[in-house]
Amino acid sequence: MSDQKRGMHGIWSGRWTFILAATGSAVGLGNLWKFPYITGENGGGAFVLVYLACIFAVGIPIMLAEVLLGRKTRMSPINAMAKMTEDAGAPKFFQGIGWMGAVSGFFILSFYSVIAGWSLAYILKLAGGDFAGTDAAFAGETFGNLVSDPVGLTIWHSVFMLLTGFVVARGVNKGLEAALKVLMPLLFVLLLILFGYSLTTPGFSQGVHFLFDFDFSKLSGESFVVALGHAFFTLSLGMGAIMAYGAYMPQDQSLGKTILWVGVLDTMVALVAGMVIFAIVFSNGLEPSSGPGLMFQTLPLAFGNMVGGAFFGTVFFILVAVAAWSSAISIAEPAVAWAVEKGFGRISATAAVCGFAWFLGLGTVLSFNDWSTYQAFIFISEISVLENLEEKTHAAFYLFANTDVLKAEYINTAAVTYEIKGKTFFDTLDFLTANIMLPLGGLLIAIFVGWFASSDMVKKEANIQNETLFNVWRFVLRYMSPVAVSVIFLHGLLF
Repeated sequence: MSDQKRGMHGIWSGRWTFILAATGSAVGLGNLWKFPYITGENGGGAFVLVYLACIFAVGIPIMLAEVLLGRKTRMSPINAMAKMTEDAGAPKFFQGIGWMGAVSGFFILSFYSVIAGWSLAYILKLAGGDFAGTDAAFAGETFGNLVSDPVGLTIWHSVFMLLTGFVVARGVNKGLEAALKVLMPLLFVLLLILFGYSLTTPGFSQGVHFLFDFDFSKLSGESFVVALGHAFFTLSLGMGAIMAYGAYMPQDQSLGKTILWVGVLDTMVALVAGMVIFAIVFSNGLEPSSGPGLMFQTLPLAFGNMVGGAFFGTVFFILVAVAAWSSAISIAEPAVAWAVEKGFGRISATAAVCGFAWFLGLGTVLSFNDWSTYQAFIFISEISVLENLEEKTHAAFYLFANTDVLKAEYINTAAVTYEIKGKTFFDTLDFLTANIMLPLGGLLIAIFVGWFASSDMVKKEANIQNETLFNVWRFVLRYMSPVAVSVIFLHGLLF
């Protein structure tokens, strides 16, 4: 196959365009929103070390394999895996990689759009000077008011989904490529400016220690599951996005160097964002494990109390929205590309994919307000006091229930203490995709490329000039990645 065989969707204009596109897919809310708060929830530096190990020992090798499959076939992930499975004579269930990727991407797009809508709302808030001279309490109240309003969240969710659909409908070159050549470098520049500002804050040193000091006692089995799931989430692995982008990659480029650049850039953005956010967290006496709202309660404080803060804050949240925008486009692309290959027009295919994802996203909108008490997979632990003052622990499990009703029942019992843990609609989709579907997709990709795909084809498509590096990558893909993903994947299912 040569560059003349472009497929029906187009091709990137060069290697760095693909790097920007793949980095744009990887650099998004996973880096700027999710990474800082899951780091805070899992103890800081020790979690960062586990996360980096997952990125470079598991994520990048699988990312290379996924791009390879896309470039070989020049098709959507669904059709790519159907063809590659047939050509390799592999078991037919490997065809499900493409379908599972498209479905998981569809689920992620539905809630990703809602969270990205928060950044659109904050553009107006920063531009209007809402945070000038404010404190942590005001920031928390502002964010609480935002997520408690289902109508407002639906509006921002709708706007973001329309923006995503607009670019996807325009295609690879006229839509995404043209924007990324300008917007991704600007994002990097703005992050460096904020990093420079964070150096002047009193909490910078404490934030660095929080991120990079190692306290393995704070790690749990769940931390490893979260780290691996986030490695897949932030690199867009297992959802078909990177495979689709690989289908548009020029043929003469070495995949190894290109993918390494993407992994390094993605990780650097996550670490710099973490240092910036935690410097502000500790400078303002906030809690580093305060959950998904961390970025939306901490960065506005910095902008509200720095010279030119309204301007820089507005531009920053525009670029956060753009980073999320580029990721959302990549998530939608596999399903749209498949529909186009089936004969649908690109506009109608985009409207269908984005429309259904928008509708599913309403469940995430309501998860933060009206449906917040309706949860699934609820585990309740309680400690009861018997007549002889002996303590006895009970436990209960509910597949789905209203937690307010459960709390009312337990208040009327002899329970001294009880804890209710469940998952909202948003939490369920997030757990299902990040901890199950994406790792499972990555596991199957590693097994397929490592064991079933032709060695000659793999070596030719990977185009790794150094023989030793190629052999190391193939060994990792065959043995280390499947074992690591399997162990952590099973832990996520069983525990």
